Amino acid sequence: MEITRREIIQSGLAAGLTVAAAPLAAAFPRDKAMAPKFKLKYAPHFGMFQNHAGSDLVDQLKFAADEGFTAWEDNGMKGRSVADQERCAKAMTDLGITMGVFVANDIDWNNPTLTTGSKDHLDKFLKNCQDSVEVAKRVNAKWMTVVPGTCDLRQDIGFQTANVIEALRRGSDILAKHGLVMVLEPLNFRDHPNLFLNKIPQAFSICRAVNSPACKILFDIYHQQIQEGNLIPNMDRAWSEVAYLQIGDNPGRNEPTSGEINYLNVFKHVNAKGFTGVLGMEHGNSKSGKDGERAVIDAYRKSDAF
Repeated sequence: MEITRREIIQSGLAAGLTVAAAPLAAAFPRDKAMAPKFKLKYAPHFGMFQNHAGSDLVDQLKFAADEGFTAWEDNGMKGRSVADQERCAKAMTDLGITMGVFVANDIDWNNPTLTTGSKDHLDKFLKNCQDSVEVAKRVNAKWMTVVPGTCDLRQDIGFQTANVIEALRRGSDILAKHGLVMVLEPLNFRDHPNLFLNKIPQAFSICRAVNSPACKILFDIYHQQIQEGNLIPNMDRAWSEVAYLQIGDNPGRNEPTSGEINYLNVFKHVNAKGFTGVLGMEHGNSKSGKDGERAVIDAYRKSDAF
């Protein structure tokens, strides 16, 4: 079954709803030898290894670290309590885990926002950016996802683009002061019809127009396989503006090796380009239970063997 961005966000939030400020003792044995670290910073999310690690957020981080993962992402981190944010941040620091993206802006999936040029929508977006600065500081994050929303069908695409660029420039001014980066994510037409941003060349041109180190591209390999394919050449052409990558195979939006994308070659190429950032595992597990979680880890071992 295909997983949407909203389902991933909701599952991550659900994984933390009952978390108390528990001690750092793990819910699983940690006396086994730790697995070798992966070559690249693949970032699981909360709930991905819950059958092995239990529901506690920190225990899930510990399990991932023991399996060789050195990064983490949480789309819903902004919506967690300050206590959970601080607790997770401490655990990630202690475990040597790099925090990846969280979602910065309130996304309306049905009605146009930033494309309209409306002052109310702009003010709300800038407030989202300002609020995200505090979250980023708290959890030691550098990158945050921004989705400009749906098309405004009453305006020409040129005017919509100008409206989006102006909003992103204003948001970048807020983030750049703190060394933070919004990463624009183009989403595919099948899962998210009528969204304004859907192609890498489009995101590239917008980033060039915004012209700020605080506005870059999130290259989601799953979305772009569906939207336009030609993954490695498009990645190369846009590389100067790419700051973050996300993973998911197609069809199904599950772990590498479960679909048609040759992730061994993609990861090899990314590594050869000297990429040292985070690759978010924004996908589901193709199988349920502990066997499914182990299959995810094994798939990354196989795809990381370049």
